[in-house]
Amino acid sequence: MDIMFPLMLILGLVTSITALPIMNFDVFDYGATGFGEDDDSQAFMDAWRDACNGETEGEAGVIVPEVGSFLLNPIMFYGPCNPQIIHFIILGTIIAPGSPTSWNGLDSSQWIAFKDVTGLNVYGSGLVNGQGKRWWDQSCRYHPNKDGCTKLAPTVFKFLSCNEGTLSNLQIVNSPQTHVLIIDSKGFTVDNLMIQSPQNTPNTDGIHIHSSHEVKITNSIIGSGDDCISIGDFTSNIYIANIICGPGHGISIGSLGKDGEMVQVENIRISDSSFKRTTNGARIKTWQVGQGNIRHVIFENLVFDDVENPIIIDQYYCDVRGMCKEEKTGVKISDVVYKNLYGTSSTNIAINLNCSRSVRCSGIKMKNINLVSTQPGKPMTSSCTNAVGTEVGVNPACFGN
Repeated sequence: MDIMFPLMLILGLVTSITALPIMNFDVFDYGATGFGEDDDSQAFMDAWRDACNGETEGEAGVIVPEVGSFLLNPIMFYGPCNPQIIHFIILGTIIAPGSPTSWNGLDSSQWIAFKDVTGLNVYGSGLVNGQGKRWWDQSCRYHPNKDGCTKLAPTVFKFLSCNEGTLSNLQIVNSPQTHVLIIDSKGFTVDNLMIQSPQNTPNTDGIHIHSSHEVKITNSIIGSGDDCISIGDFTSNIYIANIICGPGHGISIGSLGKDGEMVQVENIRISDSSFKRTTNGARIKTWQVGQGNIRHVIFENLVFDDVENPIIIDQYYCDVRGMCKEEKTGVKISDVVYKNLYGTSSTNIAINLNCSRSVRCSGIKMKNINLVSTQPGKPMTSSCTNAVGTEVGVNPACFGN
């Protein structure tokens, strides 16, 4: 992995260099030191201001040079911008403050954020380090009895209402919480990322999508303490392919409907990806109190290696598993396809469709699935409750038809 990824970066960067923006604004020219100890936030803001307000209607860019380590406090880059395309080229290293106190009086949910920027391209061969350890050590999820524990921690990259944007060719590590958040955006592409944080870190999703449409995530390596990729509410036309996931909780739709809201998720395609020692593989999770629909979902050409729950739908998702009372409501899950899925499960139940008695899963189609135990010769089973569908060539059988 360490050998292959730089090659991927070089190939991606060559393409980017041949199309460098017409007007470049180097953060060194605005007073950045690149020493990794001084706050370089103002230099970044000033370079962004001039790039965003540039007189050109073509392209402009902010350059973060290769030689340097740049300390940034919480920062928001605002649009709309005059140029039709804005490049944010990270060739060096950007690091977050090591102490949560740097967020005192500020929005603790974000570190580097872009808002209302159309045509934004964030890329480079650089490293972005969220320095999340101090946040993990005071997380209420893992330290509920700790005085001053925190439920909310910063996301490394947050893209808010950024249409027709891209994020590519970067290494993003050790986020305090989610690494990349895409929200209220359309036509956003993520490609060739390496995202990593330790397996035991709280809520460190690799990429989370919410209220966004026409999003593509491809050719990336993601390992974290939570979902490699999670798909939130009000999303449609999402394409995910060629992802190496692990460690983590798999690629998940949800959880959805926690507060009884109307869920709208459709046209999701997840393909040609692999999962290694994750807690889940292809997962859909909803709360009973939710309403609305998850529909037209395809999981295809997936490989599982020592995964606890390779295929799982959980319509009884709950803060404490098995402790929530039965509800008569639920999110309708329909038209879900599982095709060409292979590999090993570390638990006895390789396929687990735990659907609601009140709102059954319907239109489930399974074809060419073979899941065996991580332990050679150990028998496997499926548990498919309140689900209606068909299967061809499925082992272990779910519907028996």
